Parts: sequence; structure tokens; C-alpha cells
Amino acid sequence: MPESIPAVTREELAALLNEDLSREYQAIIAYVVYSQVLKGPQYMSIADQLQQHAAEELKHALIISRQIDYLGALPTVEAKPVKVTDVAEEMLRADLQNEVETIRNYRTRIRQCEALGEFAIAEHIREILLDEQDHLIDLATALGEDTPNVSDQ
Repeated sequence: MPESIPAVTREELAALLNEDLSREYQAIIAYVVYSQVLKGPQYMSIADQLQQHAAEELKHALIISRQIDYLGALPTVEAKPVKVTDVAEEMLRADLQNEVETIRNYRTRIRQCEALGEFAIAEHIREILLDEQDHLIDLATALGEDTPNVSDQ
């Protein structure tokens, strides 16, 4: 059972969504770069998927930016740091960990939106969550691993 989510104000929700937006920017950058620098036949399929992920993350950033504006705040222009490495497995593992964090944050954000009565924002985030879970599955599969458990512990 998830722990209770503290209530937030519209201003706090906008600030949290800006954190999420920074993570979306991070994902765009990582997927753009990693999709181009992954080398080796074993990575060609995931490299193509990462290009698709980059486009989806841009779509997410636009959706989140719109919700931040709706809440009366200015969307951030800052990206979270991107892990820079030339080791393919480290790239994929960094992406996987970022997806785990993103999914957990969006699950929390949905509950916060609903507690605030912002059901439309919650629905937008649910749509994003569908893509993020697919990204998680793609990355775990590319690493030859089971999909990580992202349920609330």
C-alpha cells in the first residue's frame, strides 16, 4: 500500500512539475546522444528505439510545460545532468534508472493532482506514464534483465 502523499498547493505542484520537466529534458538529451553513439550489432535495435523515446520525451515535455503554464508558473529551462559515458551498458543502465525515478515521481504526481482536484493534469500524466513504462521495458530488455519493480515499497 503506498504511503500517504502530502497535500500540495497549486504553486507546489507547479514546482514539482518543473522538476519533472527537468527530468524530461534530461531524457531527451540522453536518448538523442545515446541513440547515435551506441555501437555494435547487439545495440542497433535499442538505438532505433531510443530515437523514438527521444521524440516521445519531447512530447512529454510539451505536455508538462503546458500544465505548468496552466498552473500559473513558468516552465523551467534547466535539464537534470546527463550521464556521459562511452560504455553502452552504462548508458542503458543510466536511462533505466532515470525511467524508474520518472515513473515513481509521476505516480506520486498523479495522486497529488487528484488530491488537489486537478483531474485533467492527472490524466495527462497517466498518458505519459504509459510511454515511460514502455521505455522501462525496452531498456530492461536491451540489458537482458527483468523489468525493475517500480511499485511503492
